[in-house]
Amino acid sequence: MQPPLDIRAEKGDLILRQASGPDEILACQRLRYLVFYEELGASPVGDMAISRFDSDRFDAICDHLVVVRRGEVTDDDGISLVDGELIGTYRLLRQEVAEANGGFYTQGEFDIAPLIAAHPQLRFLELGRSCVLAPYRTKPVVELLWQGIWNYVRLHRIDVMLGCASLEGTNPDDHAVSLGLLANAAAPSNWNVQAHPDQRIEMNRLPSGQIDQRQALKLLPPLIKGYLRLGCYIGDGAVIDRQFNTIDVLIILPVSAINPRYFAHFGAPTD
Repeated sequence: MQPPLDIRAEKGDLILRQASGPDEILACQRLRYLVFYEELGASPVGDMAISRFDSDRFDAICDHLVVVRRGEVTDDDGISLVDGELIGTYRLLRQEVAEANGGFYTQGEFDIAPLIAAHPQLRFLELGRSCVLAPYRTKPVVELLWQGIWNYVRLHRIDVMLGCASLEGTNPDDHAVSLGLLANAAAPSNWNVQAHPDQRIEMNRLPSGQIDQRQALKLLPPLIKGYLRLGCYIGDGAVIDRQFNTIDVLIILPVSAINPRYFAHFGAPTD
């Protein structure tokens, strides 16, 4: 893991920065357990139910972003860092690190290897384990997370971001409208990625004329809406993740596809 880098961003009483040291990574794992398992109903594996930490082999090789709310922790379950309460985290894995350590997490659900091989001149970054406490799942926090990711992208000269994004629950028919909308953002052929055939579920579950796009957007999680606004593509097919009690879709976001109007706010890629 690289030492903390200059990706810091602030918004009101919120701070985004890179996690510093193993204790802060443990704090991220604790927050993920609170949200994924205790709130959203993921199924613990191994000794997770005893330790109450969400962890896997990728944590040790990833960089971890943290969102901190300044001030003392008052809730009994609150997680305290040196500068305030941990309220959000995001996990980042650069291509060169992944390739030296057995690949990307996303490869377990989507066949991303052909995409990476087709673009040997580009640098890929995997985004994953996005997690924010319920009271803070707001536009300002999403924007702060994006600012931190974007600072990281600029610092490391990343060309393409990708990763799984999730809808709560494992019944695809409950998300027929959302999945249909996302299917309309399917990647063009040069960016297309397939879900593994033995895991794939169809996203087009309704006739296109039955999808009210405005209403469908309202149903999407804020993070997915944010990536759609930036210009992301969606992989072909979704995957049910029964451990996490979610339906996963693949986000593919080439920096070259991002709407330039966002650069005025977040900074141009080559500044």
